[in-house]
Amino acid sequence: MTETLDKQAAHRRGVTVTTVACLTGVAAGLGAHVVASGATDRLGVVLLVAAVALNLGVVRILGVDVEGFSAKDHLYTAFMTFSLWFVTWGVLLSA
Repeated sequence: MTETLDKQAAHRRGVTVTTVACLTGVAAGLGAHVVASGATDRLGVVLLVAAVALNLGVVRILGVDVEGFSAKDHLYTAFMTFSLWFVTWGVLLSA
């Protein structure tokens, strides 16, 4: 029974971290479209960096132990945020 609870907790943790990373990436992409003047405006990248930093705070508020994150976890969340930011802003720039 304990193993099942541990697996469920680990699954919930993973889903939470992935969801937050993706949603902050989309928000950063939307924000970049609103405030940046074009694809070469560095303000869009500033929003990406802010979204990556915001991930840790939001995940911490949702009850995930961020101190237990390894370098792999941080790279994963940064990559997911970057990917969704890039795709969102790219689609909006081409529309």
